Amino acid sequence: TLTQSPAASNEHNTLTHCRKKKLYIGALFPMSGGWPGGQACLPAAQMALDLVNKRTDILPDYELELIYYDSMCDPGEATKLLYDLLYTEPIKIVLMPGCSSVSTLVAEAARMWNLIVLSYGSSSPALSNRQRFPTFFRTHPSATLHNPTRVQLFQKWKWTKIATIQQTTEVFTSTLDDLEQRVKEAGIEISVRQSFLTDPAVAVKNLKRQDARIIVGLFYETEARKVFCEVYKEKLYGKKYVWFLIGWYADNWFKIKDPSINCTVEQMTEAVEGHVTTEIVMLNPETVRGASNLTSQEFLAQLMSKLGGKNPEETGGFQEAPLAYDAVWALALALNKTVGPLKAKGRRLEDFNYNNKDITAEIYRALNTSSFEGVSGHVVFDAQGSRMAWTLIEQLQGGSYKKIGYYDMTKGNLSWYGNDRYIQNSQPYLNNMTAVGCMMALAAVFPLGIDGLHVRNSQFPVVCQFRLWLLGLGFSLAYGSMFTKIWWVHTVFTKKDEKKDKRKHLEPWKLYATVGVLLVIDILSLMIWQIVDPLHITVEKFTKEAPKGDVDQLIEPLLQHCSSEKMNTWLGVVYGYKGLLLLLGIFLAYETKSVSTEKINDHRAVGMAIYNVSVLCMITAPVTMILSSKQDASFAFASLAIIFSVYITLVVLFVPKMRRLITRGEWQSDQQETMKTGSSTNNNDEEKSRQLERENKELQKIIQEVLCHLHFLQHAVEDVSY
Repeated sequence: TLTQSPAASNEHNTLTHCRKKKLYIGALFPMSGGWPGGQACLPAAQMALDLVNKRTDILPDYELELIYYDSMCDPGEATKLLYDLLYTEPIKIVLMPGCSSVSTLVAEAARMWNLIVLSYGSSSPALSNRQRFPTFFRTHPSATLHNPTRVQLFQKWKWTKIATIQQTTEVFTSTLDDLEQRVKEAGIEISVRQSFLTDPAVAVKNLKRQDARIIVGLFYETEARKVFCEVYKEKLYGKKYVWFLIGWYADNWFKIKDPSINCTVEQMTEAVEGHVTTEIVMLNPETVRGASNLTSQEFLAQLMSKLGGKNPEETGGFQEAPLAYDAVWALALALNKTVGPLKAKGRRLEDFNYNNKDITAEIYRALNTSSFEGVSGHVVFDAQGSRMAWTLIEQLQGGSYKKIGYYDMTKGNLSWYGNDRYIQNSQPYLNNMTAVGCMMALAAVFPLGIDGLHVRNSQFPVVCQFRLWLLGLGFSLAYGSMFTKIWWVHTVFTKKDEKKDKRKHLEPWKLYATVGVLLVIDILSLMIWQIVDPLHITVEKFTKEAPKGDVDQLIEPLLQHCSSEKMNTWLGVVYGYKGLLLLLGIFLAYETKSVSTEKINDHRAVGMAIYNVSVLCMITAPVTMILSSKQDASFAFASLAIIFSVYITLVVLFVPKMRRLITRGEWQSDQQETMKTGSSTNNNDEEKSRQLERENKELQKIIQEVLCHLHFLQHAVEDVSY
């Protein structure tokens, strides 16, 4: 056996490294100025580059190298640095600026050099313009991403009039223009509009004079302190008012001493209490490993180590660092995706120059279809090249910010904090109906075991009624709610496309109505049965037996039954109706086993529960009729069948939800597709495959448990019969 020495191995790695062709990224990181975001974003980008260059499955023949300058967040300085980047060797394949003002300059000029621009820290809505910035992408979402959330909240709380107050700067003006358009489309009126340049006193007084109640404020943090000092003076706060602010201020922004205001910390704290903020989610709240094989918390730990223990609150761009990290990964994955298509055309990435439109077009196409899990969340771009992301909604309660909800613009999904999306997307009210039905079925086990020894003959018909009604209504609630889920999924996904699109909007009341119909059918049929042919006691007599011992007596065994005059007819009707429901449920579960939908995300588990309930019911009904004269065996078989069918149903439906909440936290969702399917062009088949694989493994575990329980049930019944 030949072994390679460590020295030889290191030499081999060095040679491999030397053979790699370098691709250069020209970057501008503001280390000072209005937004010194480069202080944290640069180390984050370097971390990503180090990992990418070590990977053998991403750009194995290339090495990415960062050439960067300090733009000081100044367009004038950035102009000089951009000139140096473009006219100094080596050729840069992509530009990565930060700051909206700098990115605007770079993105507008880049088209002349056929360069892709990928920004990690630009929020100006003006950059969402494909005519003006045809090659621009950004992992930082546009500031207008706050507006769909605000409009959704206005509609949720049925507010039809709002007021606005803004600082007169380009970013807030364009954000307000976008908000005006959105509220107009939603039928909401902006009744008061106020703006200011440096002193907000007059604007705040005008808001008070015109009786503004729902107020959207768009201004920087320093101006926010000025605004709310005036708000305190004008008493424009309290339960009559709701303020909406931007969420990227420091958490203690209103407590910071500011010589430009004459309000105390206590007064400021009183004025700002209860306001609502919207903030773009920049750190993945889910504990998942994405493209870089790091969770968001692991990324933060490594970044803190790289920063050398600096205070995050004093490090510029710490909040945006995940966006810079994911920008490098988005670029690396996109470049990796272009290698094959370019090779087919006889081109290579190292052939890029500023006159080569073909390579630029391939990189653009790859970036435009990006879809991967990053440390900042799921990375996907809209048609304007802007990042699509979640919005966090917070409220200041008792002097500190509390999370109250999240909004996903791509799906129009507003979910309140504490209401897990995974739970919400499984139709929890139907799950509650299933649980109630299961409890009613379990409760029926007790009257099944009661006979004349425990109650008087006059009370026995009441016990019979309890058995019938608990089992009947329990079945309708438990099975009916599961059947309704499967029926809806099948109805939507087996229709033609034009009909499917019309019906994809799920209206919960229709689901509840379906369960209600099944419940009403059961109630009516049971009422008719009890009115026309009520249950009563019948006594089955057996052959007389001689007791042991020399006693001159014979014992005649008697067995009490719950029966009616036309018992077989009624049972035939009930069994026939419910048997058809069971068979139809099995059919629908089979038909929808490969369907994936967000609105009812547990339909596969529901299908598994339907299989088990159907099998147990179809076995139990005829067997208990055959064993009716063997009271112990009959009771054992019926009660065990009820217990196991209920147990299996509850395990299959609720254990995965409990496990997900416990192990993955509130944010983890079976529907990571919520972000992944935001654009039909950005669906990733590989991610879907992994999702299905995880679901299959979970179902296999559940099936194994079910088989074990059925095996136990079989032995238990055999023991009782014996």
